[in-house]
Amino acid sequence: MTDAMDARPTPPPASGDAVLGVILAGGLARRMGGGDKGLVALDGRTLLQRVIDRLEGQVGGLVLNANGDPARFAAYGLPVVGDTVADHPGPLAGILAGLEHAAAGGWDWIATVPVDTPCLPGDLVDRLRVALADEAAEIACAASGGRVHPVVGLWPVTLIGPLRAALAEGTRKVEAFAGARRRAVAEWPAAPHDPFVNVNAPEDLQRIADRDK
Repeated sequence: MTDAMDARPTPPPASGDAVLGVILAGGLARRMGGGDKGLVALDGRTLLQRVIDRLEGQVGGLVLNANGDPARFAAYGLPVVGDTVADHPGPLAGILAGLEHAAAGGWDWIATVPVDTPCLPGDLVDRLRVALADEAAEIACAASGGRVHPVVGLWPVTLIGPLRAALAEGTRKVEAFAGARRRAVAEWPAAPHDPFVNVNAPEDLQRIADRDK
């Protein structure tokens, strides 16, 4: 069998309209006290709403990867896609769920972002597409300040098989999977503000609110 590493890459998406956006919200938010991190408010808007506002104009559709009762996200009007592997092993499982949902709906590409990145750049998907095409790569990920953010990426549905196999073999870190593929990296400056800053603790909320004033 020919592995996807040796196969010709899927043609890059012609525009953001050909990409399904997948917001990854499957984490347990332990450092935030548990619960749904995406429903935490920052200056009057939840993190989830902020990510939706940043991403929805860049893609052709949006879905939310989250587990448990989807009714708690009903106000956002997004399809909610749960993990398709057992025990919720992390963002890789969310990426797989997004890829499988995309394939079922006729999409060839997804763009993934975590729900705790409320400052995403407005040119995210376009720059990932350009990097992918320029380097004839299989996937593209974002970076800032010299640090790659593998969960912020552009992924073809042809990776469903390899990703499911990697999860079955015990791979849990996104970088372990993404870094082994033909990957392009699109870099953003981290100054004066990093567009990929994560909200991991309550003090991060205040830090972002203060810088936005």
